[in-house]
Amino acid sequence: MTGIPRYLPIGFGVVVIAALIVVPMNFNRYGLFILSQWAVMTIAAMGLNLTLGYAGQVSLAQGAFVGIGAYAAAIMTTQGLPLVAALGVAIVLCFAIGWLLGYPALRVQHHYLAFVTLAFSTLAFLVFRNEDWLTKGIYGISNIPRPHIFGIATNRPLPFYYVCFGSLAIVSIGVWWLIRSPWGRAFVALRENPIRALSLGIDTRRYTLMAFAIGSALGGVAGALYAPLTQYIDPVPFNLSLSLDLLMMVIVGGAGFFFGPFLGAMIAVLLPEWLRFTEGYYLMLYAVAVILLLIYSPTGILGILDRYLTERRTKVASALRAVARSRLETAP
Repeated sequence: MTGIPRYLPIGFGVVVIAALIVVPMNFNRYGLFILSQWAVMTIAAMGLNLTLGYAGQVSLAQGAFVGIGAYAAAIMTTQGLPLVAALGVAIVLCFAIGWLLGYPALRVQHHYLAFVTLAFSTLAFLVFRNEDWLTKGIYGISNIPRPHIFGIATNRPLPFYYVCFGSLAIVSIGVWWLIRSPWGRAFVALRENPIRALSLGIDTRRYTLMAFAIGSALGGVAGALYAPLTQYIDPVPFNLSLSLDLLMMVIVGGAGFFFGPFLGAMIAVLLPEWLRFTEGYYLMLYAVAVILLLIYSPTGILGILDRYLTERRTKVASALRAVARSRLETAP
């Protein structure tokens, strides 16, 4: 009996992964696009979760990094370069900019830091819109090609969905390893109490910069996939609303929980589609559902589950202590 709870999450994970591989084979073009968008937005939300949920640094610039990655991929692939090269450039560029953006976090915190990242998000949007020589401005970049993977074309929706899903799997494994490494524990210590972390010998300066840089690089990865997914980009999708949507994904799913971005992106991307049967009311119902959730559980969906499991463990521990105490009292 004791082995069932341990292997139950693993079995559930295997079933979900198998479903995400097999079930989409029966989806139409639009269904595959929405599912691919979920995978891409999950990658971006995982980067923000690393910055906000684990390191405790507020950022309203994640949408800008998605835009930087998207434009890097669009510009390079339309010039005949492979997507892998564009992905590498997007990661390096977003990592470097994220590292520089992390410096204000060394001096300001909380809402002040949010204003700094908000200013950067606005700056990035203005560059996307006004620098026609690089981004083609409001006219955007069209005919963005999809890659060939090991000689297999991914220009059709299903193969490219597997590209997005495979990228999500690789990023998930990397983030899972990171948050369980000494770096991940340092990020959590930085979030909980920076002064205590510094007194324990943790280089809070370096880890703050690393949290911003790695989270921003994951935003670049998402952007490099978003460009060939839509095959056309312009500045509009990368305004402040995208950063707010990603922030909502992290908070609704559960900031600081590994699977929080998965659930948050599912709610932000898939729930509006599921509510379309209500016609003009689906956005209002979606907003009301999110508000009620955050009123009931500010720690998100996984916060509810974590609170339930904590209460259950507490009750079990109390029951075991009561049994042990009664045995001691009745012992001869």
